[in-house]
Amino acid sequence: MTVIDISPSVMQFLLAFIVVAPLLGALAALLPAPPGLKGKNPDQAVLRHGVTVTGAVLVAAIVLAAGFDHDHPATMQATTDISWIPALDVRIHLSIDGISLPLLVLTALLTFLCALYSYFKLPAGPSPKAFVALVLVLESGTLATFAVLDLLLFFLAFEMVLIPMYFLIARWGGDQRQAAAWKFILYTLLGSVVMLLGLLLIGLKSGTFDMVALATDNGRGLTTSVQVIAVLAIGLGLAVKTPMWPLHSWLPDAHTAAPTVGSVLLAGVLLKMGTYGFVRILLPVAPDGMRTFAPYLAAFAVVGIVYGSLACLALARTGAKGDLKRLIAYSSVGHMGFVLLGIATMTPTGVNGALFANIAHGLITGLLFFLVGAVKDRYGTADLDTLAGARGAALYGRAPRLGALLAFAAVASLGLPGLAGFWGEMLTLFGAYSPAEGLSRPAFRTFMAIGAFGTLLTAAYMLIVVRRVCMGEHAPHSRLSPDEQTPQAADGPQQSGAAGSPSSGGAGPRTATTPQLADIHPYEAAAWTPLAALTVVAGLWPAVLLGLTDPAVQQLLAGGKS
Repeated sequence: MTVIDISPSVMQFLLAFIVVAPLLGALAALLPAPPGLKGKNPDQAVLRHGVTVTGAVLVAAIVLAAGFDHDHPATMQATTDISWIPALDVRIHLSIDGISLPLLVLTALLTFLCALYSYFKLPAGPSPKAFVALVLVLESGTLATFAVLDLLLFFLAFEMVLIPMYFLIARWGGDQRQAAAWKFILYTLLGSVVMLLGLLLIGLKSGTFDMVALATDNGRGLTTSVQVIAVLAIGLGLAVKTPMWPLHSWLPDAHTAAPTVGSVLLAGVLLKMGTYGFVRILLPVAPDGMRTFAPYLAAFAVVGIVYGSLACLALARTGAKGDLKRLIAYSSVGHMGFVLLGIATMTPTGVNGALFANIAHGLITGLLFFLVGAVKDRYGTADLDTLAGARGAALYGRAPRLGALLAFAAVASLGLPGLAGFWGEMLTLFGAYSPAEGLSRPAFRTFMAIGAFGTLLTAAYMLIVVRRVCMGEHAPHSRLSPDEQTPQAADGPQQSGAAGSPSSGGAGPRTATTPQLADIHPYEAAAWTPLAALTVVAGLWPAVLLGLTDPAVQQLLAGGKS
């Protein structure tokens, strides 16, 4: 069944367009604009170019999804297969199935929303031309990662995103951006070198780099020792990008320093590349090697769940001077732990849960980083103690819509039933209860119990954040300084317009009892509403996503045999 009937040749074109268009758009962004397109403001013109290109890619992705045969999601569709390097049998092989299609659409959506948000609120930094070009290169590399089916091409796409993200952090980031950018690039590059060795080992030993052929063979052409070495090498590279504890330490620094859109793309898209590699490459290509390392992967995953939650609790406590962006970054370590736990079960239930949790995390954490960036713009800080300080009513009273949306994203992140975050965590825990044959049930049930405890910790820190940021803290003996009583301090150094206007109570000095902030702007509503709506849709109607992934996962784990 397809929503609209599209010929195979058009489907091929759409997928190729989705991968290549952002790269061509990045090149066009760096060229001088034609005189008729410069407009009165060349900077706004190039930002408008970014919105146009990402919008076109999103439309193409939606049409591709509509033309996708939902009755056969395990079948590779929109396939392009062209010989590229005959001597190594490396091919330009593009195709999608029920596993890659949701990630492709998620990437196109988040990148478009980031481009739209940046059009109205560009982060401080160098030329907008470079900013738009970097975002488009980042999008092209990510989309290619989810669309290619050749191991070497996968590696090239996997690496393509590193340089643009490095510059987005280093040039448009906040405090400590240079150190955070270097830490990001060093960790990921070192992991990638090891991963390349593992990919070459598989390709040379099996005689092909084609991921479909390798998945169909299901490891029968590779000895157990080769599979173990390959899983160790490739898994390390993927684990750094995921990130898995204890290879996660680059993530909090990168998120804290990155601009808002950089954090959204890093959490919503880039982290998914690592977990996708586990599912697409290691599970079907080296099942014996994965079975060897699955208990260790699950153990690291549950440690990451608990560690991330405890780190968030430490940052959320009063007096810790915790940064809200850093807290959300540590929460990602815990959420991606659930994804890795689901993959480690090597069962259809667990892997489907992992893929669902991937999409849910992209929607919810992308929304959270948008909201935290908006709060930081208004207050001029993301310090939790400052946000929760004696400023009268907090977000619920000062910017009620913003406060309500932040509370919504927080309860979605903690896995409230009826929202997207619930299904992924539940399915991964079910998968751990009954892991694949050959894996220790007592060990995995222990991991399940630890993971379930992690959900309680997640609820604890998220509710503390909502209470402190949205409700504020009563401090009767503290007083606002004269600077904090001005409209500028109340609204944040970069905020202007409605919050300081007479109609919003902004005329004259603020008092501790009647502070106001600018609530959600129209451009913010446009960027955030799709994420909130999809969080609800995925929570209430999980079959939309599971109907795509389950047949593909079943076939992948069966070695290409449905």
